[in-house]
Formats: sequence, C-alpha cells, structure tokens
Amino acid sequence: MNNKRALDELDREILFQLSQDGRLTNLELARRVGLTPAPCLRRVQRLEAEGVIAGYRAVIDPKAVGRGFSVVMNVEITMTDRQTVEDFETAVAALEEVTEVRRVYGVPDYIIRVDVADGNEYERFQTEKMTKLPGVRHIDSRLTMKLIKSAV
Repeated sequence: MNNKRALDELDREILFQLSQDGRLTNLELARRVGLTPAPCLRRVQRLEAEGVIAGYRAVIDPKAVGRGFSVVMNVEITMTDRQTVEDFETAVAALEEVTEVRRVYGVPDYIIRVDVADGNEYERFQTEKMTKLPGVRHIDSRLTMKLIKSAV
C-alpha cells in the first residue's frame, strides 16, 4: 500500500522511538510519546500497513562475530544489457560478506560494503568471489578506518 499521507509529529516521534529501540513494548512506547496504549498501537499498525515501518531486526556488531574489517568497494560493471545488471545484482546480493549494495548514478555503478575478518579474508573475497561476478569491469576498494555514524 502506498499512501502519500503526511506524517504528523506523533508519527515521527513513534518512528524515532522505535528506531532507537525496536523492542519497546507498546505500553512503554505509548508512555514515551504521550499517548494511551490503544491509539499508540493503532498508529504503529497503520505505519506498518502503509509500509513506513518496513520491519524489525536485530543489529549485529560485526566485530562480535569476527567481521570487524570493513571495506567499501566502488564497482563498475559492463552494462551492455539489462540481463547483465540483473545477474550482477542477484549474485552480489547473495554473497554473505556483502552487507550493503547501492546502485548509484554515474561512476562507479555500485557502492558495496563488505565486512570480513581481516585483510587476508578481504583479498580472498575479492579475488575468489567479486572478480567472478557477471559483468565486473573494475573494483576500487577503500578500507574504512572508523565508523562514525550508522542509521542501522
């Protein structure tokens, strides 16, 4: 459902609170935004039904699971046809090490975030997996020094 209904201040506060802690009970959420539980729940359900709230998930610390080495890749592909683009996107999205993929305007064609254990693991990933994907023409890698902010 794609309603273009404007969000009011209460909707925005609900979204803020849930983005900070998606495990809030409805009772606690209602208290924080100044509503009683029933209307708060109705608003959350409406935001979910309208697709404003797309889902809930656990945010995993990459370091805690042995994937604290983060690399941002700029990838250019040979876009000779739509099938090449679709095949590349399907293949890259299926790679476990890839945590984010964005198709962008201009050059490069894609910005991809990869989280692995260390530099050796990244080299293996790039050599054995990325270079073999359909249509890959050029890869430029940037090792990240420090994560300053993430909305996730």
